[in-house]
Amino acid sequence: MVSKQQKAFYRKLYLSWLVAQQEHSLTSLVVLTAMPRRTIQDTLADLSDIGIDCQFVQREGGRHNEGYYQLCSWGPINPTWVEEHLPELLQALAPSDAQQ
Repeated sequence: MVSKQQKAFYRKLYLSWLVAQQEHSLTSLVVLTAMPRRTIQDTLADLSDIGIDCQFVQREGGRHNEGYYQLCSWGPINPTWVEEHLPELLQALAPSDAQQ
């Protein structure tokens, strides 16, 4: 069983990996992950807690908050480890039978 703290940590790693792969807006992350919008916002805002630097890049000439997230630094996290363990991270983040 995965603890609440472990799940929050894995969520940070997974979202960081997604942002590192390509430009993602909040909307595209919601569609891709099926996570609630607020969960994604809170998780991205808390990435600095584990040393990951992720910034929002405003699109030139775009409307307010139109843009994408960009991973500037993984900090102490090894991105190769994250990629190699992605299946386990996704399994840990999957809803349990009790929640369905």
